[in-house]
Amino acid sequence: MNKLRLRAMLAAFLEEDLGTGDLTSESIFTEKDFGFGVFVAKEDGVFCGEEIISQGFKLLNDRISVDLHLSDGALVKKGDKIATIEGPVIHLLTGERVILNLIQRMSGIATLTKQAVLNAKSSHTKICDTRKTTPGLRMLEKYAVTCGGGFNHRMGLYDAVMIKDNHIAAAGGIAEAVKKVREKLGHTVKIEVETECLEDVLAAVNAKADIIMFDNRTPEEIRQFIELVPEGIITEASGGITMDNVASYANTEVDFISLGFLTHSAKAIDISFNIEV
Repeated sequence: MNKLRLRAMLAAFLEEDLGTGDLTSESIFTEKDFGFGVFVAKEDGVFCGEEIISQGFKLLNDRISVDLHLSDGALVKKGDKIATIEGPVIHLLTGERVILNLIQRMSGIATLTKQAVLNAKSSHTKICDTRKTTPGLRMLEKYAVTCGGGFNHRMGLYDAVMIKDNHIAAAGGIAEAVKKVREKLGHTVKIEVETECLEDVLAAVNAKADIIMFDNRTPEEIRQFIELVPEGIITEASGGITMDNVASYANTEVDFISLGFLTHSAKAIDISFNIEV
């Protein structure tokens, strides 16, 4: 995770909430009022967000000390202490909500990803995310996926080619779409092609795609399609895959399973922050 970018993000998030000042805390406390707060898990899960806690409070006041009791990716049980923060009470309270919002969401994504990996029950097939992330939070959400044992798909439109159904339709076919990309970008950029039927798979193979995605296909169909894919071409399954059936897709020996719900439907983990003066 890019720490410089993270600092800028946290500064923007805190500024959005703080505005011209914390009317409540600044009316009750002064800079001389010191205390400490503790982040406590209120349910089991996977923790993610140590840099959020460390950097977030330091942006508000560099006199705040942060003692992390858990690292990203650690299993957390209900009642476990995650971190202890000490410093001016004003700034502890000012940063509380923004930091909680982020670490609860990131921990929820990490927890859901861990469950997907466990459900897949595969030493070969890897679980990965998609671009179905919250605008502005992609870096954090994708990082959370890795903390849960998953892998990242492309970060955005800029770092890999993915030729989807609409690209194929507008370009006049898979062969033509791949040809145009190869001519434009050369050999250093991987090309992924989304396929929906036998003809698509054969066209992607013949076009020498680097990655072939089987989109909204059943495990039975994927087993048939994989037989047609030469060694060296990466395979991926996506669409219609749930926690309940992810193991059946992993059993096809596909290389990757991409799951949009890891980031767009994760439930935040319940974490509290309690102040003691």
